[in-house]
Parts: sequence; C-alpha cells; structure tokens
Amino acid sequence: MSLLSRRPLLAAATVRRLPERSARETRQLTAALRDLHRLSSGWAGGGAESAAPARLGVLLRSYHEAERRFGVDWQVLAAINLVESSFGRARVNSVAGARGPMQFIPSTWRRYGLGGDVYDPHDAIIGAANLLSRAGAPRSYGEALYAYNASALYVDAVQRYARLLAADRQLLYLLYSWPHP
Repeated sequence: MSLLSRRPLLAAATVRRLPERSARETRQLTAALRDLHRLSSGWAGGGAESAAPARLGVLLRSYHEAERRFGVDWQVLAAINLVESSFGRARVNSVAGARGPMQFIPSTWRRYGLGGDVYDPHDAIIGAANLLSRAGAPRSYGEALYAYNASALYVDAVQRYARLLAADRQLLYLLYSWPHP
C-alpha cells in the first residue's frame, strides 16, 4: 500500500485489475496513506524505536470499553491508534512532545488522561475517547478529530480508516499485521 500511495499511476493501474470491493478498499487505504505522507512531509523522522504492540484482543477490549464509556466508535479509536503509533509499534516522542500509543502532549494528557499512564495502551485509548467525546464526538467526528490533531489531512486519514473498519471488521487484522513503516 505504501508504494501505491506514493505512485498514483501504479495505484490506478492496480485498482483497475482488482475486484470491486478490493478496489474500493485499496483506493481508500492508499488515499489515507497519501494524506499521512503529505502530513509528515518535511519531517526527517528517525528516533523511533520499534516494539511489539499490545495484543489485538487486548486493544479491541480497550476500544470497546472506551466506546461504551464515552460513546466514541471503536473504529475511530483503532484508526487513531494505527495512525499515531502503528498500534504501539512506533515508540517515539513527536516533534511536539506527544508520547504514548495515542500520542498525547503532556498538557493534553493531564486534562484528558484521567490519571492514567500515557504509555499504557488501555489508559491512552480511554484518554483519547475522553478527549474526543469532550470535543464533540460522536456528534461531529470531524470537529473532534481536528481537536485531537489540527490537520485536515489527519482528520481525513483517520476517518477513511474508521469507515473502512466499520464496513469490514476483518480489515483490522490486516492493518494490525502491517509492519511499522
């Protein structure tokens, strides 16, 4: 997918050869990755350590608990977790000082983290749901996601992933298995 997101002509040629459902998913996945590449352009990256993510079953229980508690769709939380840290595989503080699997800056974590550990996947997912709920989710995921990360590219990428997960829960297993870039 990463190659397709960087080479639109190859992506178009590939998508034309796929069955309709796969073509639709591939278009959305490559568009989300293209947004994220554009969002991170100019950032040299580096400094990230790769680590084993929390087990998917553990993450799913946390997403569902946060959904019950704050009304935020689990697919949105999973999409954020994917975008922010590849489900916890990328362990790095951002250039803005954000940390943990859901990438909170310290002041935001103090406000929404409910006293938890920013590095703990469960606590971070609960904190993210708290922030999103207070910022307007589920009424307006666009506004809530923009409060989470003030970038239209970010909002678009997260919403694309969330819609794909809502349409096909099995896709989560594929996204979870993707290697950290």
